[in-house]
Amino acid sequence: MNRTSTPLQRPTSERLTESARRWLPGGVDSNVRLDGTSVFFARGKGAWLWDVDGNEYVDYLLGQGPAFLGHAPDAVVAAVAAAIEDGMVFGAQHRRELETAERLCRILGWAEKVRFGSSGTEMVQAALRLARAATGRRTVVRFEGHYHGWLDNVLVGPGEGSPRPASAGQLDGDLSELIVLPWNDLDVLTDVLRERGDEIAAVITEPVMFNSGAIPPVDGYLAGMRRLCDEVGAVLIFDEIITGFRVALGGAAERFGVTPDLATYGKAMAGSWPVAALAGKAELMERFGTGEVTHAGTFNANVMGMAATGATLAVLEAEPPYARLEELGGQLMAGIRERGRTHDLPLHVQGLPMAFHVAFGVDDATDARGLAAFDSDRYRTLVDRLVDHGVWLTRRGIWYVSAAHGEREVEAALDRLDDALATL
Repeated sequence: MNRTSTPLQRPTSERLTESARRWLPGGVDSNVRLDGTSVFFARGKGAWLWDVDGNEYVDYLLGQGPAFLGHAPDAVVAAVAAAIEDGMVFGAQHRRELETAERLCRILGWAEKVRFGSSGTEMVQAALRLARAATGRRTVVRFEGHYHGWLDNVLVGPGEGSPRPASAGQLDGDLSELIVLPWNDLDVLTDVLRERGDEIAAVITEPVMFNSGAIPPVDGYLAGMRRLCDEVGAVLIFDEIITGFRVALGGAAERFGVTPDLATYGKAMAGSWPVAALAGKAELMERFGTGEVTHAGTFNANVMGMAATGATLAVLEAEPPYARLEELGGQLMAGIRERGRTHDLPLHVQGLPMAFHVAFGVDDATDARGLAAFDSDRYRTLVDRLVDHGVWLTRRGIWYVSAAHGEREVEAALDRLDDALATL
């Protein structure tokens, strides 16, 4: 492990970035990547990445979360390589699809059926369609700061009041069936559901608000949400694209002891393969099976994705990394706070050890809902310096810890953070 006290040089990445802008809008294939340092990577293994200039990075972005077993995990690579020899897409069922479905439902415990797809955005849409079909209602409650995909009917811009589009090309009417409420405020949710319950098809929530600040639910909040949905006959949807198989083997439903009606999964469950799932109660899910509710996709449950998901879940069952992640992630969170104090800089760290948020706090306080004021511009500058010192991160504040991270990686991150903070 090389200590990178001097900023890395990336001439090849810079040249390729200019070329990419010629052929790709903004030089990227996801708008999320517009807000980041342009680095071209050559390979990744475990918790480490190497760019095209040969520079080494300890990775705490993990491809925005999917590399929960680290990059190129041996068990997943072997499973996919073996499976691909048999064909890739059949337009029909195959044994790995069934075996993976059985394993996933058994691990979750509460889910009775599952439908596989390719992305979290897609499976959220399937869940909302299912909820509306089951209830005969149109309106969906969601929460400020949460993310449920980039499609027109769920992508919401910041600000209070009526939901507003977040992108050019979205129409005001696209969001007309949404109610957007503050997160972690059970009183507000109670008032809305009791006043308008007969309109509400579903309440959808990230069980932990990882998209904006890594804020866990306050005590009793998810249980209260469950109780209110039962009271008014609304479908409770957990968006576990980030929390699923990451915060516990059974995801947030296991960690917090609250069972949804439907839940979406992705990222951590497939060893970096593009697989997502919607799991839920049979009485809801079987509406797909009767053909009443449509969900389709050529690449759903493809051979490679099912092999990757099955292998990943098998590893997580046989060698659960969660206790070690609690310890290592906790060490890293504490070390980041300590480095901030050492440099007399107000670093604010919150969340769970396997995924947490770092920012420069305007002050050191959080309100009753876990919200704090952050200096985003200053943190963006820090991330740019960290990337230059060999720590791969995103500017939006999230740090992901994988099963491949260990003491060596924590030490590398803290040493390089020390060097980066010294330049501020």
